[in-house]
Amino acid sequence: MAKNWLITGASSGLGRGLAERLLARGDGVVATLRKPGALDDLRARHGDLLQVVECDVTDVDAIRAAVAHAFAAKTRIDVVVSNAGYGLFGAAEELSDAQIDRQIATNLTGSIQLIRAVVPRLRGQGGGRIVQVSSEGGRIGYPGFSAYHATKWGIEGFVEAVAKEVGPFGIDFVIVEPGPTRTNFGAGLDRATPMSVYDATPAGEIRRLLDAGYFEFADAGKTVDAMIETIDSPSPPFRLALGKSTYESVRAALVTQLEILDAQKAIALSVMEGA
Repeated sequence: MAKNWLITGASSGLGRGLAERLLARGDGVVATLRKPGALDDLRARHGDLLQVVECDVTDVDAIRAAVAHAFAAKTRIDVVVSNAGYGLFGAAEELSDAQIDRQIATNLTGSIQLIRAVVPRLRGQGGGRIVQVSSEGGRIGYPGFSAYHATKWGIEGFVEAVAKEVGPFGIDFVIVEPGPTRTNFGAGLDRATPMSVYDATPAGEIRRLLDAGYFEFADAGKTVDAMIETIDSPSPPFRLALGKSTYESVRAALVTQLEILDAQKAIALSVMEGA
């Protein structure tokens, strides 16, 4: 049975990949993007199955208008994919105020406001699924990506709480956590002006790795396929780790965190009243 999807940030990368595959199988898609015309080829191929809405997710009014358009165009939206976002690289000291503000407005506030805008509509139709595209950077931290991690850790915390609030209404969530993937993420990476004082630090090392393209990349098509298969499942996992880097890095971080927590058990319990 065909579904209807709302996908933000659909002009390229995983967002476009989702739109291409979903349209090819006959699903309806409302795609939001900042660049008019980026999906003209898909519109020519799929006609009314695809609705395109220009939307900058840093504009709350534009988000609400796009959501209203989506639900008017398709009557029912089965899946909302919050995908719009980009990366920001630079040691915290190197970042400008404007870079930090834009990163938070796009990746965190934009995602929050999209979810807030769709929840009452999903509740009104009796349920639906919200997919938040996060990153392995929503569970671990790399030097040079502090602001990016702040947005991804932040949106994962927001989703954890909201999922508990709206579960009784038949609304559920999937948080997708890709690692390095062969998309245009690197090309769209915003970079701070480097300070030489960081050259011999871990932030400088990561900068050199970025310049050299030294990463194990996941295949974008396989990543999109895994996302769709999981989202189609009647009972998907709350978090979906995608890629070798994500699995290995997140697992190692969780094991370490658990070891540290267990070592603190005595002092943690010692502060309770009557202890």
